[in-house]
Amino acid sequence: MQPEVCLPREWLLKARHDWLAAQTLFAADRRLLDAIGFHCQQAVEKMLKAFLAARGIEFEKTHDIGWLLDLCTQEQPSLEVLRNDVQPLSAFAVAFRYPGPSEPTLAQVERALSVVRNAWEAITAHLPAEVIPDL
Repeated sequence: MQPEVCLPREWLLKARHDWLAAQTLFAADRRLLDAIGFHCQQAVEKMLKAFLAARGIEFEKTHDIGWLLDLCTQEQPSLEVLRNDVQPLSAFAVAFRYPGPSEPTLAQVERALSVVRNAWEAITAHLPAEVIPDL
């Protein structure tokens, strides 16, 4: 696979857009729990990619938050504190995204929105100020 190439600020802007989309959908229509959760997962995935891009670490195109976090923690071990919170977001990229036996709950989506904020704070704390867009 080809490595992903993008500037950290571009990744963070896309992450911020996914986060805003999740918040907007949550405020507008809570029947869209799967879509809200998907945007939360995407936001965290892109934050991790921003961190890697800022450190010059190449990564392949993937939606695997655990694998991306593994790469990030090799460079910044303190980001390991995110693992238990961000790992469940993977269900929004696969299990809840397609028809199946289960749907996300309101509690899971509320938790996902909280995780996005926590991940933003933890990840951007290790990035240069000039790459971080305003909230």
